[in-house]
Amino acid sequence: MTQKKNQIKAFSRKRKDHAQETGEDYVELVADLIEEKGEARVVDIAGRLGVTSVTVTKTIGRLEEAGLVRTEPYRSIFLTDKGRKLAASTKERHEIVKAFLLAIGVSPETAAADSEGMEHHISAETLGRMRDYIKG
Repeated sequence: MTQKKNQIKAFSRKRKDHAQETGEDYVELVADLIEEKGEARVVDIAGRLGVTSVTVTKTIGRLEEAGLVRTEPYRSIFLTDKGRKLAASTKERHEIVKAFLLAIGVSPETAAADSEGMEHHISAETLGRMRDYIKG
């Protein structure tokens, strides 16, 4: 494959990954909030992500259109089956990346910060190698 084709493929993958990143972060956070507090509310999501409630509401609307969450007026945000599966796989990728970083000697603070985001851009091949490495 030529260098130009490799670049096109890499940038195309990067754009796709960024488009999915926000949705994955939101469904993972909704799952975490439901586990921690029994519910996920717009105000809690906004507080955790450092964004406005308006931003959260718009994003939740897009996630609802994608079939990942369900909302009801004056109620919490609920994950659909599809949303729960996405949240679980995102969390698993996140934990593998974090465990790998810790295993190679990265400090806990840096591993936590770096793993947040890396899980969205990692290939299945690399993730598999990381999983194998941490299993020994």
